[in-house]
Amino acid sequence: MNIHNPQKSMTTDIMTTSTTTGTWWHGATIYQIYPRSFADSNGDGIGDLPGITAKLDHVASLGVDAIWLSPFFTSPMVDFGYDVADYCDVDPIFGTLADFDIMLAKAHSLGIKVIIDQVYAHSSDQHDWFKASREDKINAHADWYVWADAKPDGTPPNNWASVFYGAAWTWDAQRGQYYMHNFLPEQPQLNMHNPAVQDALLAATRFWLDRGVDGFRLDALNFGFHNPALTNNPPETDPKIKRTRPHDFQQKIHNMSQPELLPFVERVRALTDEYGARFTVAEVGGADAEPEMQQLTMGQKRLNTAYSFSFLHNDPLTPAGVADIVTRWDNDPETGWPSWAFSNHDAMRTVSRWTKGRDEAKFAKLAMMLLLSLRGNPFIYQGEELGLCQADVPFERLVDPEAIKNWPLTMSRDGARTPMPWGDVPEVEPWLPLDPRHHAQSAAVQEQDAASPLAFTRHMIAVRRGSAALRLGTITMIETSADVLAFERQSDAETMLCVFNLGEAATSYVPNGKWDAVIALEGASPEDATLPLLGGYVARRS
Repeated sequence: MNIHNPQKSMTTDIMTTSTTTGTWWHGATIYQIYPRSFADSNGDGIGDLPGITAKLDHVASLGVDAIWLSPFFTSPMVDFGYDVADYCDVDPIFGTLADFDIMLAKAHSLGIKVIIDQVYAHSSDQHDWFKASREDKINAHADWYVWADAKPDGTPPNNWASVFYGAAWTWDAQRGQYYMHNFLPEQPQLNMHNPAVQDALLAATRFWLDRGVDGFRLDALNFGFHNPALTNNPPETDPKIKRTRPHDFQQKIHNMSQPELLPFVERVRALTDEYGARFTVAEVGGADAEPEMQQLTMGQKRLNTAYSFSFLHNDPLTPAGVADIVTRWDNDPETGWPSWAFSNHDAMRTVSRWTKGRDEAKFAKLAMMLLLSLRGNPFIYQGEELGLCQADVPFERLVDPEAIKNWPLTMSRDGARTPMPWGDVPEVEPWLPLDPRHHAQSAAVQEQDAASPLAFTRHMIAVRRGSAALRLGTITMIETSADVLAFERQSDAETMLCVFNLGEAATSYVPNGKWDAVIALEGASPEDATLPLLGGYVARRS
């Protein structure tokens, strides 16, 4: 476990700038909405923008600062919206631009900021840009995508592999070349080395800024640029890497994470700064993503924060593991500001990944308390406030193209994307089946239970909002036993102690000094040496 001496590192004075900036997003709690599965207003089995509008009171009741909407743009939905065919319009299954404006106005009236996805690395193959690009090699859009000739034997230009399966190249007979795609063949790679492509993407971003959005999550951002020399990737030699797809056998050195990305993100930041306090969060994946995340968020000319995958694929949840992840970000504001998520639309839900036979509802509360105690921006995925387990979706109902292709070795993302259980019975069969276990976890059921994960989530968010230390302060890890995670959060005004029993039995922990519990689980208390199973507390220094 990485231990830091609170007298020598993570000091309060380092954070003076951050704790006094007053920007709304700094330490904000953000709620992710997956539109297809959030709320269906018209009974067609698919969630939509009017459905989101109708359920914003629920979101507001949580006390979150903002929502992040996964893509709702025009799309053939091969990858369910992350294959964009029109960056400046709403897909009819979700509604209209007018519906978006109504939703945005309702959110703002409730004090909720609205963040939307921007997918810069690739478009749909049905986008007009790609349709023009594939016509020939001399038209105005010819070099808007990454095209390359075949090798003399007809094989792809190099060995790059796509994330989902197979080669990162697909032959296009019309143009007589291969085009690149880091993901599905229906998601051709945009050539972001081309200034005209950058200008077009930023024009789409400006379209939504003019409409009043408050920020952007930049999807798969470090896939945005490739090495134009098309150099082969070297083999992956790390024996700890699990290999289930061709992509896993390579070090992704040349098809992503190129130096040209930094000037582009500075262009993004300059644009959003024209509109005042707008928020930018980068999605950055990879085996060793933190250094790149910190590069992308360092200083005042780049992005505000980066969205970490570290907990999404971290198993099991241990004090040593949490400390290792969190301490990769020190308290120096120039290092950047992290964002954390335990669940999202691409990962197995928290309680199914981490509970390991313990009580799921109690574990959901403990995990929520931990997420909301960390330094950075916590992202809560829809249903996480209910403690939802991963849904069981039978193979014949799968729609996730990666899971279908790689079954059964790849975990299906569909299990995290099933409809939000509000408590009513759907009029028609939804696009993904409701797991019967979710009925007992519905929002309607939990509204009647003061001890529910929903009630606890509201309480914990209120505690975070009311604490300068939890929202903006430094973090200092405390040396403990193997099962106990403990750290201090400190601001100029207060010091908070956060303690969690992540083990599989009751244990003991005695803090130094005097503390007053602010919120606690399972009867845990800083005045009691016994720390119950799935117990924990957040306490203020007396």
